[in-house]
Amino acid sequence: MPGTITEQILRDHLVEGDLEPGAEIGIEIDQVLTQDTTGTMVWLQFEAMDIDGVRTDVAAQYCDHQTYQHDFKNTDDHRFLRSAAGKFGAQFSRPGNGICHQVHKEHFARPGTTLLGSDSHTPTQGGLGQLAIGAGGIDVAVAMGGAPYYVEMPEVVEVRLEGELKPWATAKDVILELLGRLSVKGGVGKIFEFTGPGVETLTVPERTTITNMGTELGATTSLFPSDGATRDFLSRLGREDEYVELEPDADAEYHDSITVDLSEIEPLVATPSMPDNVVPVREVAGTTVDQVMIGSCTNGAYEDILPAAKMLEGRSIARRTEMVIAPASKQASELLAREGWTAELMAAGVNFSEATCGACIGNGHVPASDSVSVRTFNRNFEGRSGISDDSVYLCSPEVAAATALAGELIDPRDLAADLDMDAPGVELPVRYVGSDADLIAPEEAVDDALIKGPNIGEVPLADPLDGTLSGEVLLKMGDNVTTDHISPANAEALMYRSNIPKLAEFTLARIDESFAERAKHAEGGFLVAGENYGQGSSREHAALCPMYLGVRGVFARGFARIHRANLFNFGIVPLTVDDAAYERIKQGDSLAVVDDLRDGVLDGRESFEVRVNDDWTFTARLDASERERELLAAGGKLQWTKQHVESDAVSPADD
Repeated sequence: MPGTITEQILRDHLVEGDLEPGAEIGIEIDQVLTQDTTGTMVWLQFEAMDIDGVRTDVAAQYCDHQTYQHDFKNTDDHRFLRSAAGKFGAQFSRPGNGICHQVHKEHFARPGTTLLGSDSHTPTQGGLGQLAIGAGGIDVAVAMGGAPYYVEMPEVVEVRLEGELKPWATAKDVILELLGRLSVKGGVGKIFEFTGPGVETLTVPERTTITNMGTELGATTSLFPSDGATRDFLSRLGREDEYVELEPDADAEYHDSITVDLSEIEPLVATPSMPDNVVPVREVAGTTVDQVMIGSCTNGAYEDILPAAKMLEGRSIARRTEMVIAPASKQASELLAREGWTAELMAAGVNFSEATCGACIGNGHVPASDSVSVRTFNRNFEGRSGISDDSVYLCSPEVAAATALAGELIDPRDLAADLDMDAPGVELPVRYVGSDADLIAPEEAVDDALIKGPNIGEVPLADPLDGTLSGEVLLKMGDNVTTDHISPANAEALMYRSNIPKLAEFTLARIDESFAERAKHAEGGFLVAGENYGQGSSREHAALCPMYLGVRGVFARGFARIHRANLFNFGIVPLTVDDAAYERIKQGDSLAVVDDLRDGVLDGRESFEVRVNDDWTFTARLDASERERELLAAGGKLQWTKQHVESDAVSPADD
């Protein structure tokens, strides 16, 4: 049967459903990954399911967000994660070894396989031909136990690449171009599959930059073919035997098609404070810059840092500008050091960080007040850098290095003309060499029992769904509320990811500092939001903490995919409302679902009448599969699993 690459991989892994857009499908998962800020809950949930060990081909636990270990709570988490990997049979990547997406690409990602990760940028591996999807932690835990992962079959959209990038244009500019065209909502319910003659001009590291930030489009995932460039990359890693060829069939049909002429791409920048606020760098040239950072899972690989090193060789950064490089992996650091580039960068005035996600989530290298930070990261949501009044621009490593030299935003083409500088281009090492000392395989495990410090608590559970649902509108919000707004990831909050009662105190504080206290006093209620509610990180804590505080329903004009799934997973009812109802509902209103909610959910009802202050009513929609309705009725996925766990599967609709 002919098909896209997406359909080929899904067909090979299909357990339940039909590959029709909008239909729910269940797929077998080959690999899972999790990181330290989501992993503690993943393993606590896995423990609660009483399964002896992981059942996927690969399970990998990374420690990449809290590597600075500001507090014993961070270090206790890492010790617990090491013990969980040892007890249940997962790979363990020690703190400082690198960011999950980069290290997974170096060691485990395989074309033609499926990967589920408790981090929203898991689709990075699509650049290697792996169908990789970000999800909430409980979904990863259940998949790790051998059950299928359920998702609504996305539309497969072709992104046809023509031409070839000109000097100083980069893969980062390609994805910024798409964000500028389509917006942060442009990929919701879609998988972007890259085709066309331009594909063969891009190396795998360039492709993974694009697939990494496909997440910012709201896409389920992004996918490149597995071709000669893939074979070449795997060969340099010493993993050529894992190569398989993947390309769309000649008569493959796509739901839609977008064409990007690579030869027309120019250096771009995303201006504050959203990744789709994209303009040519020349439009904002001259903006004084206080901080420049190169790194993150998007642009922290050897191939990303090397161009900056070449540009800075024999030169010094501007006196008023600080520059930090945060490599995406220790392997990248080792390669740069062995070739002498680390010394060149230090001589230019650059500081080096550990291989960590830290600064990307405001956990270190926080910008100064009233300053401008230029970063090669993937997100510039307001306040994400660790300071509420931040001004963060996103760009390529070449733009970042040029900006550090000039002390102001500048198109690298203009700087090159002044300094007689050649474009550095993309260069891959002959061989990716580096120590594996910080990667502990299951057979090398040092622990065989869980080690829980005093900050590691239990997983709270929601009550089963009642027939009645009523309460106060605790908070009304606008469009594009992110999971950073709901459950922040700064250093102050991050150390409590294993302690839900304490973490819940930070819930929605970036919007209303009084929210958590008000929610506790109200003993339940609702949230109301606009479009794209819950965009950004996959962190399930953005559903778990509101549930702990008594939130049992969210009325929104639209939901981001992963957060919507997390709401089901923790027993919070996600209801969509039309524009008229959204505009009329006020914070403090009293809402009551008129119909018997539990019966309606289980009977497949899609519309529910909701009464407001006993004055007027509106209709809210519940778009949910039979499986999702079972989860709501049970009080969430873990509740359902605890009731139905069997030896071979732990997923609803299988019995």
